[in-house]
Amino acid sequence: MLPEPARIGRSFDYVVPEGMAGALRVGSMVRVALAGRPVGGWVLDCDVTPPPGVIPRPIRTITGYGPPAEVIDLCRWAAHRWAGRLATFLGTAGPHRAVPSLPEPSPPTSSPAATSQSAHDPLAEAVRWSLRHAVATLRLPPAGDQGALVEAALAGRAADGPGLVVVPTQADVVRITRRLRQFGLNAVPFDRSWPAAAAGGCTVVGTRAAAFSPQPDLGVVIVLDEHDESLQEEGSPSWHAREVLVERSHRLGIPLLLVSPTPSQEALNLGPLIELPRSVERAGWARLEVIDLRAEDPRAGLFPERIVAAARAAERPVFVLNRTGRSRLSVCRNCGATAACERCEAAAIRLEEHTFTCPRCDSVRPEVCLACRGTAFANLRVGVTRVAEEAAALLGVTVHEASGAAGTGTRLPDRGPVVGTEAVLHRAGSADLVVFLDIDQELLAPRYRAADQALALLARGARLVGSRSGGGRIIVASRIPDHVVLRSVALAQPGLAAAAETERRAMLGYPPFGSVAEVAGAAAPAYVERLRQVLDDEAGSPPEVQVINPADGRWLVRAADAERLCGVLAEVERPPGRLRLRVDPMRL
Repeated sequence: MLPEPARIGRSFDYVVPEGMAGALRVGSMVRVALAGRPVGGWVLDCDVTPPPGVIPRPIRTITGYGPPAEVIDLCRWAAHRWAGRLATFLGTAGPHRAVPSLPEPSPPTSSPAATSQSAHDPLAEAVRWSLRHAVATLRLPPAGDQGALVEAALAGRAADGPGLVVVPTQADVVRITRRLRQFGLNAVPFDRSWPAAAAGGCTVVGTRAAAFSPQPDLGVVIVLDEHDESLQEEGSPSWHAREVLVERSHRLGIPLLLVSPTPSQEALNLGPLIELPRSVERAGWARLEVIDLRAEDPRAGLFPERIVAAARAAERPVFVLNRTGRSRLSVCRNCGATAACERCEAAAIRLEEHTFTCPRCDSVRPEVCLACRGTAFANLRVGVTRVAEEAAALLGVTVHEASGAAGTGTRLPDRGPVVGTEAVLHRAGSADLVVFLDIDQELLAPRYRAADQALALLARGARLVGSRSGGGRIIVASRIPDHVVLRSVALAQPGLAAAAETERRAMLGYPPFGSVAEVAGAAAPAYVERLRQVLDDEAGSPPEVQVINPADGRWLVRAADAERLCGVLAEVERPPGRLRLRVDPMRL
């Protein structure tokens, strides 16, 4: 039995009372006495022999069903792959509340006679070709019909069992579940229907945790928007739903279909890329207009006249700027000094008027220059709050602000201009114009996935405004208008950016052509010291694993592949204290 508290990290032997013998199985959730305290846990094995001289205590109660044996084995693999603890993954894979019994398996639904597409439809044909491979990536343009794609894939594999559909957000779960039910399939959301999924017979739709769905009869797995960062756990361990499902589909011998308008390098490295006809893919992208800021009046700031004119003509313009607050960088108008924190000297930001906040140590102070005591500051890098004020003055209408920091529960009006971080692309609902006010911030970001992330951001904007035939329009202002990402979107050929990124990643040895782990936290120095001892003990072996010097209190550990990296990390004993260990994080 493995206790629920992940810090314990080891399993214990217990005796099964006679009255519980028939109800206990691998994966059952139980409660036991451990060190005089009642704790919950999972049964990992049955009919085991305790160590000599050990008299096991009896199990107190059986709480209910937990992950089946197949999912437990998958969790063991994931714990090794991302240098995490098994209890963390079992908690993700199990139900959120006790499940004392399972319902009857859902009766098999009759396979729909035909999908909503004709047999010669390019999308249906591409889906059929994709399902012939163990793993395939289908490049569906932003305005493509994801629901029709899922229908075609599930109908094509109906005889082999129900499907599992993994999507980035809860809104996608609701949308796809409703679409499949209208199609005639028994589809349930993973987060609210764990018992039904464990009983079998139904198609499950869920976010990344659904990768560990307890379904006993899977026939096909589909991942929509496999490039989306929401499919990776932000914390530690930094597991990714796509990689979990690659391993799971391989073990079960069922096809895995990855779908994306901008496939990731990892997906392209897993199997063939299936493309739709050129005319279909081009029609599924919005029209992109690039404004060369080198030729614009610098006094216009983020709002050149062409952007203002386009926004005035649009019914629902959406402005995107990934900088929260009023100003991210300010200088004193009197002496030119940069506004900085008086405690840690980091650049101070203005989240509210007349107040500076330090993003590093969270200290707050009045809006006063530390060098000359001046109180007048110029904004060198404005945030969305200030941009909303400027847009309202230029357009002469009320401009609403939307960002993750402002709270996702705030409802936006259905009409009128909106300004926000990239969160606005999820919350705006509709738009006929999307303007990226500083796309260079994304293109030139120091992250190794910057190009992929900028391309995905533009694809999200294209999905919001719709296809070019429907009037969908995107405007970007840039000082590097010939960047390969912008050319790819303008030509509706994301493969151009993907090819350039493949070459760069391979040269630098970043995933999928290498593996990297980030080590941070109070216990990071002790952990790295133990890691170096493990590497030193492997005398004579080539330096396949490198430890890079810390920056801002973190270390990077790099290796030629994930298997080698995780093998070394598994040999390091974790020191006490807070440790953040992320393997192949998307934000690095």
